[in-house]
Amino acid sequence: MAAFRHRTMGKRAHTLVDRSVFGKQANIGRPRVVIVGGGFAGIHAATGLADMAVDVTVIDRRNHHTFQPLLYQVALAVLSPADIAQPIRGIVRKQANTEVLMDEVTAVDVAGKRVTLASGAQLGWDYLVLATGATHSYFAHPEWAALAPGLKTIEDALEIRRRVLLAFELAERQMLEHGWHPPLNFVVIGGGPTGVELAGAISDIAQLYMKRDFRHIDPGTSRVLLLDGSPRVLAAYPPDLSRKAEASLKKLGVEVRTHCQVDNVGPGWVEANGERIEAVVTLWAAGVEASALGRLLGLPLDKRGCVIVNETLNPAGIENVFVLGDLAHFEQGGRQIPGVAQPAMQMGDHVAKMIAADLKAKQRPAFHYFDKGDMATIGRMDAVADVKWPFKAHMSGLPAWATWLTVHIFFLIGFRNRISVFAAWIWTYFTFTRGARLITGDQRLVGWQEQLDQGPPTGPAGGSDAAD
Repeated sequence: MAAFRHRTMGKRAHTLVDRSVFGKQANIGRPRVVIVGGGFAGIHAATGLADMAVDVTVIDRRNHHTFQPLLYQVALAVLSPADIAQPIRGIVRKQANTEVLMDEVTAVDVAGKRVTLASGAQLGWDYLVLATGATHSYFAHPEWAALAPGLKTIEDALEIRRRVLLAFELAERQMLEHGWHPPLNFVVIGGGPTGVELAGAISDIAQLYMKRDFRHIDPGTSRVLLLDGSPRVLAAYPPDLSRKAEASLKKLGVEVRTHCQVDNVGPGWVEANGERIEAVVTLWAAGVEASALGRLLGLPLDKRGCVIVNETLNPAGIENVFVLGDLAHFEQGGRQIPGVAQPAMQMGDHVAKMIAADLKAKQRPAFHYFDKGDMATIGRMDAVADVKWPFKAHMSGLPAWATWLTVHIFFLIGFRNRISVFAAWIWTYFTFTRGARLITGDQRLVGWQEQLDQGPPTGPAGGSDAAD
């Protein structure tokens, strides 16, 4: 607690914990809103409360908000992390009623209206907003996490970038020194939007952006395999868009395998439907589960660990706790709404409206998710889009990609980010170069040595032909 100065000042009327230990005295009589999580839901809740007579504390383990829909572009070296991330303090800088703590909530006392932080401090609240999102689910196989990283954070994206780029570098070195290299097989597990985007982007890198960078290997001979247990990729999309996405992936050279159940993952290999597939890099996009924070409430959860909430985004019987985004199980029309950015943003905006209603002693409005549609990119200037607003349409190819580009530029936080991302896309797509191809950290690749120990491969994927 050395980082916080203790001041002997008065206590707030509404909180049960002395807020003065945080170096700032709150306004007496004003409700305190504690928002846990700086993702889409948390940020929208915080900015929605900017002009209200409340004191807001945003708590997050990291000091930045990440625009998750573009994480895969950091992972595949199109964008740099700063292009899609913004310091939380910068986002709320002009909000005089808002403060930010980089910390982690380790316990929630609903009856006592307080949260305990990893630093050991306790913080009282009148309203608690939980929006800590989701993490990867390895379906009872946590040991697979080190072998097949998923994509949820900037750190995940940089690790994927490191592995993908390192695979090509190690293959070049191996070819130069020994005349052969293990097969450059990239296996993506999971055929949802993230898996489709990763598979398409890896194929783009190998086929288009690296073909002139190496002297002893041909990146174009790489194999990208997309494995999914469902009957089709993008299973949540309309069937016609799913078919178009699969056709586009195959045109890029991606091997799409549906009805494919992954049985095991090891260093340098994946076992699926009884077949062992050598994999120089394995990536996970097959499942998610809610963050562990939901379990701290001791309330009913669904099978993914999401907290079940009602029409005002509260767990049953707890009106001053809101659960948002991927952490919430909210049903509309008999179906759970998806855990993506769009509903998270709408939930955050709606919480601010409900707190405003409370301040005016009015009835809270019920939350209704307004689905504007979904879209996913597949490769260079190719995408699919299920547009539901302002008109209804199923789009694919270049028109869908242009729509995807426009929407993502619009929702990026910060004018500088919009300009830098647009410039990076223009440079990348018209010059066939990528400016963020940096390898940092450990220069060892999981499974590489195991593949070397097997000796030179045979067959068409043997990697024994040098580049032209």
